[in-house]
Amino acid sequence: MEEMIENTANDIPAASWIDTMAPTGLRPFLRLARLDRPIGTWLLLFPCWWSITLASPGRPDFWLLGLFALGAVVMRGAGCTVNDMADRNFDARVARTAIRPLPSGEVTLFRAGLFLALQLLIGLTVLIQLNSFTIAMGIASLGLVAIYPFAKRVTYWPQAVLGLTFNWGALLGWAAVRGQLDPPAVLLYAAGFFWTLGYDTIYAHQDKDDDMVIGVKSLALHLGDATRPWLFAFYSLTVALMAAAGWLAELSWPFYVLLIGAAGHLFWQAVSVDIDDMKDCLNKFRSNRHLGWVVLVAILAGRLVGE
Repeated sequence: MEEMIENTANDIPAASWIDTMAPTGLRPFLRLARLDRPIGTWLLLFPCWWSITLASPGRPDFWLLGLFALGAVVMRGAGCTVNDMADRNFDARVARTAIRPLPSGEVTLFRAGLFLALQLLIGLTVLIQLNSFTIAMGIASLGLVAIYPFAKRVTYWPQAVLGLTFNWGALLGWAAVRGQLDPPAVLLYAAGFFWTLGYDTIYAHQDKDDDMVIGVKSLALHLGDATRPWLFAFYSLTVALMAAAGWLAELSWPFYVLLIGAAGHLFWQAVSVDIDDMKDCLNKFRSNRHLGWVVLVAILAGRLVGE
């Protein structure tokens, strides 16, 4: 999953921190890892932080939160690298993506592979700081990371594969705190899955014309003008499953009050998104970072009030 910018002929931001601060030789690799577009990292990180906070008996361990933040940056970069390696021929045929490091020739396939290996090594270094059950769970997620780039070639539901992949942290975070999986973590994982179905369907509407031309599939193409009621369904399930996770985890009343605010934000996305306006789709997609913070504060408040 990649974030677009307003200039649809180019999805690499102009004059980002990479251009002004990073050594010239590193810039293509930093762009390959999407370090100039952090929204994907946030969307990967929040399920981790939600789960750690939900599993903690009091305040979450800040060292653990930091480890998962580093892991999210690295593994999101690794996922983008795998995606670009798999899609380099598709990307070369689309003006918006043709100047990415791989299709433009800035980075060779071999060097991208070495960069991927480095990112996975850093990710493994983070992972082995955790308990053995969490390490096994983390390794198991690599299968989903490898499958996702190819899902859009065979199914109109690649967003479902992304949902399974991007929300794995909801399982890992709980396991890192408790050394096992319990129903609240599974419910939170399911909530994240439907959240991803919603926001990534909105995102995919930006690319639907190009997707039709190059022959890849998405829920945006499959649902078309019927997208809005599906968004209401996806987001309703998201909120209901979050509420159930909080109930089983015995969160106190502030969680539910703030969850109403999160539900309002998701309702706003579904009711107001213009699926034919690329800029609006991007803005709605990006707004999920705010949703992530609201849910995190809700879980924290529900855990600490009445502690």
